[in-house]
Parts: sequence; C-alpha cells; structure tokens
Amino acid sequence: MSDAKLTIFFVVEPPKYQDMACFLAASIRCQFDEPIDLVGYCPADTIGDMDPRAVGILNKLGVDVRPIDTAGRFDPPYPHGNKMLSALEPRDTPYSAFMDSDMLFIGKNTVDAMVRPGHVSVAAATSMYWSGQTIWKDIYAACDMPMPEDRIWLSRQRRRKLMPYFNAGLIVFPEGPLTDDGESFAQVWMRLAQRIDQIDIVKKRPYLDQMSLPLAIRAAGLNWNILPEEQHYILGGSLRGEPLPADMDIKMIHYRNFDILREVKCRGMAKDMLEQATGVRRLSSFPVDEPDDGG
Repeated sequence: MSDAKLTIFFVVEPPKYQDMACFLAASIRCQFDEPIDLVGYCPADTIGDMDPRAVGILNKLGVDVRPIDTAGRFDPPYPHGNKMLSALEPRDTPYSAFMDSDMLFIGKNTVDAMVRPGHVSVAAATSMYWSGQTIWKDIYAACDMPMPEDRIWLSRQRRRKLMPYFNAGLIVFPEGPLTDDGESFAQVWMRLAQRIDQIDIVKKRPYLDQMSLPLAIRAAGLNWNILPEEQHYILGGSLRGEPLPADMDIKMIHYRNFDILREVKCRGMAKDMLEQATGVRRLSSFPVDEPDDGG
C-alpha cells in the first residue's frame, strides 16, 4: 500500500504525449514536497513504440508506466476516451487525479489544495461555443437524471452563468465504491459516457468525456469542487500571445503545445525542472543502454 494520499496519472502514448509527460512528471516532483504516486498509461498496441529515453526518464521520476487495453472499448474509436479507460484502472491511493499530458506545475503546490472529500475537483471549461444550452436536456434525459439547478461561470465565456460544464484535463476524484451498486466514480463516468454516446446529438466527439463529466459526478453521489484558475490556467485560444498575468499566483498551466509554452517564457522553466529531477535538460540527453549488435 502506498504512503501517498494521491496518485496523479496521465497518458504517455508516443510520440507526443510521452515527451510532454516527462516534463509534467518532473514538474510534479519539483513543486510538491509530499509523496505522490505517478502512473503513466499507454495503449497496449503502442507501448512498445515508446522512446527508450522517455521510458528511462519516466522511470527516474518514479512513474509507473502501465498498458491499457483500448481495442473495441469505444465504437468508433475515441482517443479522448483513454482518460476514462485509465481512470478505470486500479490504484493504491484514496484519491486520484487525471491530468492531460500538456500541463506543467510552475509553482509550489499541495495535495490538499487539489483534494476535497466528497467532491470531484475540476476546472470550469473555458467556453461552450460549440453548442447551445438546449443540448443538456437530451443529455440528462438519456441518463434518466434531472437537470441540475446549479449554474456556473465558464472561465472565458462570461456573459451569463451556464449549465455546469468542466474541462476534462484535470479531474481529482476519490477512489473506491461510491454508489449503492458498488460503482466507483470512474465506472459511473464510463457507463454514462457510453449511454450518451448512443443518442443522436451533435458534437459528441470530441466532447463526450466533458459532456458526461458533470452527470457522473452527481450520479456517483458527489459534488463538484471548482478549482481556482490558478490551479488550471489555460494558455492559447483568446489569450494567445499574452504573458502570464502578474497578479495571479499560478500553480499549473495547460499549455497545449511547446510553442505556446515558449511564448509565455516557461519552456526554460520546464527544462530547469527536468534537469533538477533527472540530471538532463533535454530528453535526447538521457543515457540509455545501446542494443548489443552481437559484434
């Protein structure tokens, strides 16, 4: 049994996510002063393609790289659903946090700032311009659930409060059975997502994970804990080219790609943390054993 209270898990599929995951894991090790278990999940059919240097770095950072079976789990295939498949996997801590791989902790943080008993900690979505609000009636009806009375501010769509809708890039949830049927939060989330996937609504892909998330939280008997923007500051979009705000104590950024990370002058910090945690500033510099050619 782990001594940690929290497991942070993320996708390490090559080539893109394995590299981002190395920087994410290094930032966790540098910005948290308490034990945290780290797990990286990779689809079973691509785990053999991981770069040995990335595997070595993840191992150095204490990341347990595990395969997940993705074949036939969604029809048609749904890569965004890998976070739900990963969430279903067993872990040894009372809480788990899924994080998108393109995230980076840039300030000191604590587990208690992310975890709240009886809740799923989430960040409000930036916007929902891809759909009107009438879509929620069909979504809740498909799951035999009443529409919530709650309305929230989306972080970049502030004309009025809207139905609860969250970014699925950061989700902190309790492990273990929660419902009368013994389902965990992850099992409820997967079940409702698959039910919504069967109805005829627009834009199910790629938003299925996010549109099912608020329903899963309530169906699991939990409530949502909306984290402050400092815990999940999204870069790019309407803020592309803007520097990080000086009046915010930002703990974690969601940067989307390395070009944006460079634009906000955090690429050097990412390399600094990688060097502090592993001894190398570049993934390509990590030493690996060369294969024996038999000569």
